[in-house]
Amino acid sequence: MIITVENFLLIGSLLLFFSLLAGKTGYRFGVPTLLLFLVVGMIFGSEGLGLQFSNPKTAQFIGVVALSIILFSGGMDTKYQEIKPIARQGIILATFGVLLTAILTSLFIYGLTLLIPGFNLSFPVCLLLGSIMSSTDSASVFAILRSKGLKLKHNLRPLLELESGSNDPMAYMLTITMIQVIMTTEGLRIWQVVLLFFYQMITGGLAGYLLGKLCAYLMRKFNIGNDSLYPILILAFCFFIFAFADLIKGNGFLAVYIGGLVIGNSRFLQKRNVMNFFDGLSWLSQIIMFLALGLLVNPSELWPIAGVGLLIGIFMIVLARPIAVLLSLFPFRMMTTNSRIFTSWVGLRGAVPIIFATYPLVSGIAEASILFNIVFFITILSLLVQGTSIPWIAKKLHVSIPQKIARRSEFEMEFSEDIKSAMSEVVVTQESLRFGSRMTDIPLPDKTLVVMVKRGDSFFIPRGGTEIHIGDKLLIISDDEKALRETYGKLGMDSDI
Repeated sequence: MIITVENFLLIGSLLLFFSLLAGKTGYRFGVPTLLLFLVVGMIFGSEGLGLQFSNPKTAQFIGVVALSIILFSGGMDTKYQEIKPIARQGIILATFGVLLTAILTSLFIYGLTLLIPGFNLSFPVCLLLGSIMSSTDSASVFAILRSKGLKLKHNLRPLLELESGSNDPMAYMLTITMIQVIMTTEGLRIWQVVLLFFYQMITGGLAGYLLGKLCAYLMRKFNIGNDSLYPILILAFCFFIFAFADLIKGNGFLAVYIGGLVIGNSRFLQKRNVMNFFDGLSWLSQIIMFLALGLLVNPSELWPIAGVGLLIGIFMIVLARPIAVLLSLFPFRMMTTNSRIFTSWVGLRGAVPIIFATYPLVSGIAEASILFNIVFFITILSLLVQGTSIPWIAKKLHVSIPQKIARRSEFEMEFSEDIKSAMSEVVVTQESLRFGSRMTDIPLPDKTLVVMVKRGDSFFIPRGGTEIHIGDKLLIISDDEKALRETYGKLGMDSDI
């Protein structure tokens, strides 16, 4: 097929459509949508429907751009007050936990090279493979926790999101270092690696924090005149933060996460619009990234390494990740055993390890193709085993909070975070009318207003003498949530408050 603009748009739209369709179908059966995006890419690839995509450098570029957006969006959704109690645990997991996972996995892989005929990797290459797979995948963790709407006890959700959002720099440093060791004949100087790591972490963190503060300031002071352009301004800052951090030799992934964290916890008028924009853009980035990585792999090349990949994957799920988590969290005695077990289980491998696996391909390492296929296989295994079982494991360990299914708002209305009033929607029942059928007859608490009524398909603003009917939906705001709940109970009103 000759690649034209029209063909590119046609193929791209079909890929997106079938990815969304697969994701919708998979969600009903508890299959992680990200896994299905990978599968769709493989189906459309060179050994499926014949779409040719074999450029690891392009895939790496797509992955880095997409991951920047995902990390930035994840940071924006994370609240300071949520991560403050678990900041130390998250940082230790993102550093020591990653290092320990890499070491344990590398030693196991090297052991397999001694036991399995034909599986020949040098010890530095084993260290490289362990480093590539050492971090949990932020895209997968963010996507699964939020798509499932999983509510967790003991601050587990912010802990997992903080770890997955901040552990990529450690894995990146280990990966790049091992590539340099393999590609050069110079001796490895540990002190240089350690110094470079701290420099990248500190520089990246400072760049993200300062530029995030600058962006938030501009959002408050800069009047563009078009609300639709404010999300684009922040998107520009997202890419600028990553590029600037990389320019000064800091870690761009950490920078965009910190930048998003700072911006997301700042106040500005267009914040709700920006958050909605990045929520959709983050999902689009995940789809494109997983599709590209799925297109890059040849499924036939996965079978020869399936046995080795299965052994490594099981070792990481059952031993490496749990040991790393238990040792990392050992000083924190207040954390429950079930919380530690659940944290160890949510060690998902996803797009990040696959992206890191493209670096050896681009660098021209001889064993790069084998490494890429092993990482891809383990990613599929991790998403299939861990990704599908997270809600069930959370329930069995009693770390999840039961919740009712959220109803879609009838009014599509949101207030600024600065407004402390409680907003709720109620349905008028027969019992609600026992005090009278006019709006003034409803005994609402002080500082409480009915601001809108939905009757059938029509909306209107009520007055004191407005007649209300059974089945009407009322939008109510109040400064006293407790009193409002008690009133609803007396009136027999069905509320979402």
